[in-house]
Amino acid sequence: MFRKIFLPVLAVVGVVFAIYTVKAGNKPVPVSKPVAEPALAPFGSYVAGSGLIESSTENIAVGTHVAGVVTRVRAKVGDTVKAGDELFQIDDRDLKAELAVREAALLSAKAELEKLENMPRPEEIPLAEARVGEARATLENAKIVLARWQRVEDPRAVNPDEIRQAKLAVDVAAAKVKQFEADLALLKAGAWGPDKDIARAKVASAEAQVASAKTNLERLTVRAPVDGRLLQVKIRPGEFAAVGVLADPLVLLGRTDVMHIRVDVDENEASRVRQGARAVAYVRGNSSITTPLEFVRVEPFIIPKRSLTGDTTERVDTRVLQVIYAFAPKDLPVYVGQQMDVYIDAPPTGATATSPVATAH
Repeated sequence: MFRKIFLPVLAVVGVVFAIYTVKAGNKPVPVSKPVAEPALAPFGSYVAGSGLIESSTENIAVGTHVAGVVTRVRAKVGDTVKAGDELFQIDDRDLKAELAVREAALLSAKAELEKLENMPRPEEIPLAEARVGEARATLENAKIVLARWQRVEDPRAVNPDEIRQAKLAVDVAAAKVKQFEADLALLKAGAWGPDKDIARAKVASAEAQVASAKTNLERLTVRAPVDGRLLQVKIRPGEFAAVGVLADPLVLLGRTDVMHIRVDVDENEASRVRQGARAVAYVRGNSSITTPLEFVRVEPFIIPKRSLTGDTTERVDTRVLQVIYAFAPKDLPVYVGQQMDVYIDAPPTGATATSPVATAH
């Protein structure tokens, strides 16, 4: 009897429980409140985009011309620098030694040129003139001896060989006179022109090598290319600084007294963007912080989207038009690299907007 009653009752309870479970599962899930209230567009018709703050010079990844070990770092994050200020220094001992060698070679080349240009030395001329005088005197003496032998009337008293030797002595003395006179003229004429030209070329070559060594030495001191603020410093003394495009720049620099926002506009909305259109930016997550924007330019080239918002519904295969706006940060608590929500005043959907590229021209 109990078994006959229990089974139907159990079946009824199971049906009731199933009905309750189905109804409970069909209740709508209450919508959770957003972490931050989204910003409201200030325009009746607008184009919305995700903006990424960057410096007005764009973020400059400062690198080095020459790879090497860093010996000194002047750059500090947050510092304001002027163009030409030192950021960091690469080990320069080998190039300093090379510069010393080239400077010594330059001094030698200059000394050689100076020697040629100042020829003859004043003290060399009297010596050469004395040699000429001595040769002339020797020639005159040889002539006197020859004349004495020629005045002898009796041929038997004169040895023909003596006369022949006297004549040869005159010829030798005359040749010596010509030689020493030519040496004196050559000495007074100074250095030969082509020799001077060769010496000048050697000086020019040595000067170029010194300039090259100084340039290479200067390249080891990495300096700020523009006025700006140091956003990142990823190098320390003793570390090796590599050349080329790095995943983490050695130093990141940019001008931040005026900031830019690079706004990604979906290519489907690109036709609605107008040159000079008004825009307003809101800090993502805090719509109470807002700033008006000043139009800078449109970059007339559609690119794949790179700046992601992190929204789970966001498409990553979107292509975007980038519009650049500027604003003065003043006391706004915003930073380079921060994302902002940007609303751009635009004509309603379906209206014809002025082509950004055409207007830019």
